[in-house]
Amino acid sequence: MKQDDQLLDNTKALIAQEFKLVETADDIATEEELLQILADRMDEMLQHQVEYLFSMMYRLDIDEQKVHLALSPLAPEPANLGLARLIFERQKQRAYTKMHYKPEKIDDDLAW
Repeated sequence: MKQDDQLLDNTKALIAQEFKLVETADDIATEEELLQILADRMDEMLQHQVEYLFSMMYRLDIDEQKVHLALSPLAPEPANLGLARLIFERQKQRAYTKMHYKPEKIDDDLAW
């Protein structure tokens, strides 16, 4: 499996888990499809679970100023797509980090 495909699969897994998209995760083949499904979920959350959505954005460590820009009436794209893009990029960073920076195993020699 190519590294880009693995990165997309890992990103997809993180997003599917966080945003309850597990049933559709296997059908997603491209970044664009994932972004659109996530944008649809953002639209739903903006309408019905806005406090929970902002709590998740905070927990995912998404820059608050970027969130404000995505929600601005002057934003270049709809709010749901802007938020989806921010989440996608953040989760992609997390997936990349997990792939490339694995913790070293600790020896059991220090057992009490």
